[in-house]
Amino acid sequence: MSPPTSSRTRLIAFGVLLALCVVGAGVAILAGAHSGGSSAKVSAGASTALTDARSADRPVVVYRRLDHRGQIAIAPVSDPAATPVNTSLSCDRVAFSGGRGICLTRSSGFAAGYRAALFDTSMHVTANVPVEGIPSRARVSPDGRYGAVTLFVAGHAYAAPGTFSTQTTLIDMQDGRKIADLEKFTTFDGDDQITAVDVNYWGVTFASDDDTFYATLATGGKTYLIRGSIRSRTARTLHTNVECPSLSPDGTRIAYKKRTGSSSAPWRLTVLDLKTMRETPLAETRSVDDQVMWLDDRQVLYGVDGAVWKTAADGSGRPTRYLAHGDSPAVVRWGSGATPSPSSGT
Repeated sequence: MSPPTSSRTRLIAFGVLLALCVVGAGVAILAGAHSGGSSAKVSAGASTALTDARSADRPVVVYRRLDHRGQIAIAPVSDPAATPVNTSLSCDRVAFSGGRGICLTRSSGFAAGYRAALFDTSMHVTANVPVEGIPSRARVSPDGRYGAVTLFVAGHAYAAPGTFSTQTTLIDMQDGRKIADLEKFTTFDGDDQITAVDVNYWGVTFASDDDTFYATLATGGKTYLIRGSIRSRTARTLHTNVECPSLSPDGTRIAYKKRTGSSSAPWRLTVLDLKTMRETPLAETRSVDDQVMWLDDRQVLYGVDGAVWKTAADGSGRPTRYLAHGDSPAVVRWGSGATPSPSSGT
């Protein structure tokens, strides 16, 4: 028995609406896939660029090309304006050190989440680590043993502490195993263990001793620099008002973004001397929401206004553009490798 005419009409209308939704979703996906330009052709020799640089002990910078949908490129540190080597990877955030890298990128498939794709010097993906949230930060330890990723699981920007939630995970770069979530660490402020339920961690940076790391801890509307031990799963607060720390190659200073209290310019890039705890505001006066990368012991790199900039770590001089249409720079130096870091004290 056929359904009444009114029922058939409703069914037809529903079918048309469903078809339109499917088509609309497909258009949206295609539009999103093509937004931000297109990927550049993979360069000849892309799979050997890092191994060749390592053999020649030639420093390079690995970064995201904003003009090519986050495609990862490699350029000489000494001449970043040179024609880059475009690789086969595209990422939302990239980090590389000690022969291993992390590419935070969307997983394949409809409505898929994100993954931390671990790769080697040939740009070959060696492991895929499922992660949840919106990619924010990534770092690799100097020897390539450990990695760290931070993702937003609530909110999508570092506004006021308490208005967002992050998850920061340590990863074994050799096998892709998740080591620990920083929220599982025991953290102390002086002699008191921090047990607040609003705790958030983000922005890990590693020392060279295969154990010590620094990160941001937020609780009670304040942010702190913490120094932690991977082996003991403990950490301690060191300094207040520190976000997205980055340890200098010589292990003596932390570059970070300091909250200013201004709504128009929320952060000021600053360097903290770990021995004296003396702060030095940098010459960059624009508000920078990034985890900086040290170019060397004298200069830092950071992303702002669609490009990578550099400025002196002692507060002198003026900022200059380092890379056009780029962000998430990772300076890769071979040879002697890491330098000793201060005692962890944990």
